[in-house]
Amino acid sequence: MILFFGTRPGKREIKALKNVTCPHCHQRDTLTAVSQPNYAHLFWIPVFTIKNISYAECSHCKRVFYKEEFSPEMERALSN
Repeated sequence: MILFFGTRPGKREIKALKNVTCPHCHQRDTLTAVSQPNYAHLFWIPVFTIKNISYAECSHCKRVFYKEEFSPEMERALSN
């Protein structure tokens, strides 16, 4: 019997962060948050989530902020 087991990224969720200032270039309304789960799958069927990758990118200066670098202002905008 052959088992096909592996990992695969899930669907990206993209959210614009309104009224948030970029900590790097200080431009307002330029941040976009991205969250993408990574699944373990068996026979190409997702079984469970391994981890979630979250980051935010500024469209003005192209700086990327990972989840550990989020400012309190960015965290509040994500929770709304």
